[in-house]
Parts: sequence; C-alpha cells; structure tokens
Amino acid sequence: MTRNLITDVAGLKVGQADDAKLASGVTAIVFDRPAVVAVDVRGGAPGTRETDLLDAHRTVESIDAVVLSGGSAFGLDAPSGVQAWLREQKRGFPIGDVTIPLVCGVCLFDMTNGGDKTWSRFPPYRDLGYAAAATAGLDFALGTAGAGFGGTTVYLKGGLGSASAVTRGGHTVGAIVAVNACGNVNVGTSRHFWAAPFEIGNEFGGHGFPATVPPEALVPHAKGQPGENTTIALVATDAALTKAQAKQIAVMAQDGFARAIYPVHTTLDGDTVFAAGTGVKPLGNPVFDVSEIGATAANVLARAIARGVYEARALPFPGAKPAWKDKFG
Repeated sequence: MTRNLITDVAGLKVGQADDAKLASGVTAIVFDRPAVVAVDVRGGAPGTRETDLLDAHRTVESIDAVVLSGGSAFGLDAPSGVQAWLREQKRGFPIGDVTIPLVCGVCLFDMTNGGDKTWSRFPPYRDLGYAAAATAGLDFALGTAGAGFGGTTVYLKGGLGSASAVTRGGHTVGAIVAVNACGNVNVGTSRHFWAAPFEIGNEFGGHGFPATVPPEALVPHAKGQPGENTTIALVATDAALTKAQAKQIAVMAQDGFARAIYPVHTTLDGDTVFAAGTGVKPLGNPVFDVSEIGATAANVLARAIARGVYEARALPFPGAKPAWKDKFG
C-alpha cells in the first residue's frame, strides 16, 4: 500500500502532537532500529540539537529519532521528550550499563502566530515530544498538524507536508517537512505552486504551472525578521547508506527547497534538511544509486512542501494568514 507519505519508506514511523491554543506542535520520526542520518543546513538562522554527531568522522554511526518542532529555541526541548519515550522502550546507544537514546532535532519560529505562548516556568515542548513519539505510526495528518501547526509563508498558512516515490533501482524515498518559509510557496499571489512541474496526480490541486510567470512573482517578498521563519525537513530512503552518502543526499535534497520556495535559504530562514537511510535494502551501484536517490529526494521534498501548504487550514486568530483552500478552494 502506497500512502504518498514518508512512512512508505520501510523502517520508520511518524508521530505528532500539537496544541491548538498554543498554535504549535511537534513531529517525531522514530526509526524502527538505529538509522544512519546526516544533515545539511542552508538557512542563515537555524536552531538545531545534536547535529554535530552526524558528521562522518564522529564516533556514533546511527541514531534513534529525528524531531521537527515549532517553538523556536524553546522547541529544542522536544527531543528530550522523545528521548524519554525511547528510554522507556530501552532503546539507545549502549555505554556500559547505560543506554542513551540518540535524538537529533531542529526547530522553526512560530512564536508570533497568535497562539498563547505564555507558559509558566517550563515550555510544553518536552511533553509534546513525548506524546508525538508515543503515537508514532504509519499514518499521520498533513497541513495544520505537528511541527507545521503554526507555520506560515509570506502570503498563506504553512503546514506539515509529506510525499514519496520509488527510484528506478527500487529504493523508496520519502520526505516530511514543516513549512514556515520566509518566502512564497505559490507563484506570486496565484493558486499555482512553484513545485507544480513535480506534482504527481492532483496531490496539491493539479493546477499545473502558469503559462507565464508574472514579473511581480519574481520580486523576492519576505515575511518577518531574522530568525522568524525556517522550513525544516527529513528525507529518508530504505537504502543502506554510509554517513557520507547520507550527507550527499541531504545536500541534493536541498534543491527541493529551491524548487518549491522563492526566495529560499535567506538570512531570515534557518532551512535545514536531514537525510536518513534505514538500511533495509542494499545499494546496487553506490555512485549511481546515491545520485538517483538524491535527485528523487529533491523532487519528493518539493512536492511535500506544496502539500503542506495545500492541506493547511487557517489558524482562528485575528490577522492569521489565510489557508490556500480559503482562497482557491
């Protein structure tokens, strides 16, 4: 069964938790067994946790989970909740008599979207992270959900998107993304998506690409101030990868941001892409297979970004950005 979700990739599950009053949430990608993961950061204002250990020369070869979170730097508490859940499952990196769950995370800024961020001493993201991990499964909501709950773009509501595809070599590739872009996922103020050439079926409306791009659509409009944005994602494949190969795929997958968002990788964003290999299927020709997985990951990520905006619903706050379906239904 194909879901057109990242969970089409064997070896991982996705859980989400969000709070409508808070207008924020968490998405946890939990691997069935430790997976090889790398990361590529292009935006000027990222917020990350434990990404240094993903470098190819670091000791640990694989990790247990990746967390996408709202809440800006407060959201970096969310991986601690996922770590707590994993510890209860007795999962992690063994060191003597101790087992340490390894969880990497990245956050986006949704602090000024109208939600109530006046928590007391401790922000709620640790508990949201735990709840997300505890509900991890194969099906999950898109749009205003999880880490994408409070996301926006320059004109429209952002959201949580996902998509999948299969390479000619038989490897499944999937993406999951929380869209909170400084720029625009649509061509100007139109219903058309920049990612339209990569759409499969009618997964984000089937409206195609406009016959011409109006000059005003190429003017780089942006929202917010430095640090108030960020699109964050994980691409995954069922291939068995080294950390260096996963890094190459993360680098190539960033092209999906450029195909779906304009402008992108700005000083106002913290755009970050993780890449994971769950190790279910070996590579045939490593050079060609990694290249095709990376190219496919870029296409899948572009589609997932458009789906995140297409499936979103507006937040019920004064001045909230309209959803795509509110304008183009």
